[in-house]
Amino acid sequence: MSDALLTVSGLAAGYPGAPPVLREISFAARAGERIAVLGPNGGGKTTLFRALLGELTPAAGTLERPARIGVVPQTERSRLDFPVSALDVALMGTLSTLPWWRRPSRADRARARQALADVGLADRADATFGDMSGGQRQRVLVARALVQDAPVLLLDEPYVGLDTPSTGLLDGLLRDLATQGRALLIATHDVEQARGWERVLCINKHQVAFGAPEEVLTREVLEATYGAEMVEVAGGDRCVIPAHHDHEH
Repeated sequence: MSDALLTVSGLAAGYPGAPPVLREISFAARAGERIAVLGPNGGGKTTLFRALLGELTPAAGTLERPARIGVVPQTERSRLDFPVSALDVALMGTLSTLPWWRRPSRADRARARQALADVGLADRADATFGDMSGGQRQRVLVARALVQDAPVLLLDEPYVGLDTPSTGLLDGLLRDLATQGRALLIATHDVEQARGWERVLCINKHQVAFGAPEEVLTREVLEATYGAEMVEVAGGDRCVIPAHHDHEH
């Protein structure tokens, strides 16, 4: 698709010496789209993100991607307990573009400060990252990805552990990033939240469905995606109750 920032066709991916964890993945991400990536723990979401980042070589299929893809990990996996500031963390986004021997320049620091301003944290640049709230740390990690000037962002369950006000701030930030022309892939277990985004990709070792939320988020698709992780709730509806988060590798 000529207007796609990222195109995946027939992708299979896994780890050396083992069968593919994920297969038959085909979708495109266009500018301005927030794409929910739904799937059970161990269903292949992490493997997909690692393949998109170029960390895993596809076992089959094709992958057309931009030169830069930004990644926003979970804050619980990015505690950075050693004393670094929010600005230091944002500056880490420059490392992928710098020679090993060169330190960030004044211009790089200005970019990092602007990224913090873009996520509403201009006044917290000197704050210690480990002392910030979960919502603030998550926005700092988004700023780190923005410093890379990547047109595609991958977010690994960014809402985990956030309170209601922080969730609202992150919602607005992701909406703004999409409006600016980026494509966002957001790994999540929140089906109701996914209904408000532009596309949904459901995977469970293979692609179950991809498309608009009103087409994809049906009982049949969710049962095929989550299986035993689905439980009945009052009124006969179903909701997803995820197990403890666990990456495939």
